[in-house]
Amino acid sequence: MSRKALLLLVTLLLIAAGLLVLGVGVGSEGLALPAADDAVGRQILWEIRLPRSLGAWLTGGLLGLAGAVAQGLFRNPLADPYLLGASSGAALGVALLLVALGVSPAAAAWGLKLGLTGAAFLGAIAAVVLTLLLAQGLEQTMRLLLAGVIVGVVLGATTSMLSLTVPDILRPMQAFMLGSTGFLSWQSVGVMAPVLLLALLTSLGAARSLDALTLGADTAQSLGVRLAAVRLLLVATISLCAGAAVAQAGLIAFVGLVAPHLVRSRLHCSHGWLLVLAACTGADLLLAADIIARWIVAPQELPVGIVTSLLGGAYLLKLMRRRGLLQERRA
Repeated sequence: MSRKALLLLVTLLLIAAGLLVLGVGVGSEGLALPAADDAVGRQILWEIRLPRSLGAWLTGGLLGLAGAVAQGLFRNPLADPYLLGASSGAALGVALLLVALGVSPAAAAWGLKLGLTGAAFLGAIAAVVLTLLLAQGLEQTMRLLLAGVIVGVVLGATTSMLSLTVPDILRPMQAFMLGSTGFLSWQSVGVMAPVLLLALLTSLGAARSLDALTLGADTAQSLGVRLAAVRLLLVATISLCAGAAVAQAGLIAFVGLVAPHLVRSRLHCSHGWLLVLAACTGADLLLAADIIARWIVAPQELPVGIVTSLLGGAYLLKLMRRRGLLQERRA
């Protein structure tokens, strides 16, 4: 088992290396590398394309890891990083900031200091805290799930109301809602890389507890798992990953949901391997989607969230049909 998992990990890392090279080479004119004496071209490569590609890889890694943790924690294969309302909170944070920028000079000055990234991250964290308060703790996972759905719906409706009230924010909000890697920079890489490392180490420390939770909460508790502490740690990990990813690249769908399924379709493994492999799979998926988004309609580019939605939806449809065929055969 570990040999197969290690082989898959090496394969994913090799794919990542190839995608990074391809991502650096893809620009507004398709696949092209600057000449040796082209100073402007080299600057574009090192200051725009490379940090964008690395940032896309890290964003996908955060979402893939958060998706694997969420599915293990809630024992639900349809759980994703946004399940606790982080995406709706981030969108509301961005909308509130955009409204504040046009309210008064003082609000505009405060908003410029905070920035869209900061507003999105704070909104995501605030939404998760609201979900925890509404669920009255972490004891009941079903109540936590329902609270996340309620918070997501209410905050989403509030964002829509703000967009209708202040139509000027519709265009910048659209870019955030569709997801974009076009604004990723070396600063984004510097933020997400330590977050991903911290989240990965934290979740790996709880991997055995996630394995025990697959047998049920009561069984896990009988095996010595401190459920309250583990749930709090894992919810914090999910929130940190989702908040960092959404703050840097907007709302990117399906990566966190699909990545763990792709790993499980290749091999059955413990959460120790699943977490690492899901992070690498999500990273490769988003980087590949970013390359497609830049290349398919060059010199224009599609929002990367549209590409991930199309690819993720197609994969889930294929998975659903495959399971339906299996059920028909058994019948």
